[in-house]
Amino acid sequence: MNDEPWHTDRWFTSPWNFLPDVRNELSLPASVQVHDVTLRDGEQQAGVVFTKDDKLRIAEALAEAGVPRIEAGLPAVSPADDAAVREMVRMGLPSKIYAFSRCIVDDVKRAAECGVDGVVMEIPSSHHLVEKAYRWPVQRAIDASVEATSLAHELGLTVSFFPIDATRAGLVEYLDLLERVATDGHVDAVGLVDTFGVLSPHGVRMFVQQTRERMGVPLETHFHMDFGLGVANTLIAVAEGVEVIQTTVTGIGERAGNTPMEETVLALLTMYGVDTGIRTERFFDLSKLVMELAGVSQPSNRPVVGDRLFNVESGIITTWVRNVGDELTESFPYRPELVGQHPPRLVLGKGSGLDSVAAALDRHGRTATPDQLQEILGHVKERSLSTKRLLDDDEFLEIVEKVMG
Repeated sequence: MNDEPWHTDRWFTSPWNFLPDVRNELSLPASVQVHDVTLRDGEQQAGVVFTKDDKLRIAEALAEAGVPRIEAGLPAVSPADDAAVREMVRMGLPSKIYAFSRCIVDDVKRAAECGVDGVVMEIPSSHHLVEKAYRWPVQRAIDASVEATSLAHELGLTVSFFPIDATRAGLVEYLDLLERVATDGHVDAVGLVDTFGVLSPHGVRMFVQQTRERMGVPLETHFHMDFGLGVANTLIAVAEGVEVIQTTVTGIGERAGNTPMEETVLALLTMYGVDTGIRTERFFDLSKLVMELAGVSQPSNRPVVGDRLFNVESGIITTWVRNVGDELTESFPYRPELVGQHPPRLVLGKGSGLDSVAAALDRHGRTATPDQLQEILGHVKERSLSTKRLLDDDEFLEIVEKVMG
């Protein structure tokens, strides 16, 4: 780690993150892997449908971005999903391909026939969900888990056990279920599953520690965004030593979505000094691809991948950008190219200032007197207020001609 890991030529975060009193509280693992679930949990967002070709295009883009593990889907969902998983395996991508599976013997067999490296195996872990939503006796869930995980192991699959709704289960019932399945069946890793996004950041440490103490196997995060806490909770889990994080591209997924890959990976890199190996410069294009195929729009100021994230309207910030020149991390926490974004754009609107007008004139090879600058700015603000949007070049030049002739 360099002497100032918070301030490099690509980002400028807080030195407080790296104070000894802060770092000494962390138990960061030697490495962190991303397990992408866009093709399975991401597709569970209402209205999102990925065809076989869509899935293959996304898988290829994920592999190019350096994602080491791709969850290809649940083969039992449809013939198209089964074909997509099989083709993904045949593509010979550098990423390991996982299938999702219920704790059902036929699901496990189909996953193994697809040739995947591993399988994520779900079962409800909270007794109330088992009894009320599934209408099963709890013992049935345990027996199914034991039988299915044992078979998956026999068929040579890596088994990541995925206890649904773990964070709304009682601690004892949750840990007892895990231990029974691991003892009588087989578990290679345990997913820390916050299905409804209801775990507070302060509860993450206990979730990790209690699961690790009882199970003694690698742990993986799977946090949802119903309260917007997926990124924070994932970071805390990694700080407790968790080595695999399950994310989706731009956070698509069931209800409010899953933990977004871009924000989590970038925070690990710039605030914790943890390089996941993901090519962050692919983020913008990867997000555009997935959002287009999913038919989903995102806010223009979305962290990392928003279209207008590096547009500057404020007169004060425009002055900063002009004054700092190429030292962009004085005005932004990271350089746009770090995430594949366009360079900063100085735009004109109601919030603009004199430097905004001066910069726009510079772009068109024009100069103006201080009085003309002030008059142009007044017209810019008036136009933006009346139209409730930014001005384009034609509108700006029309104002310039009106004022300057």
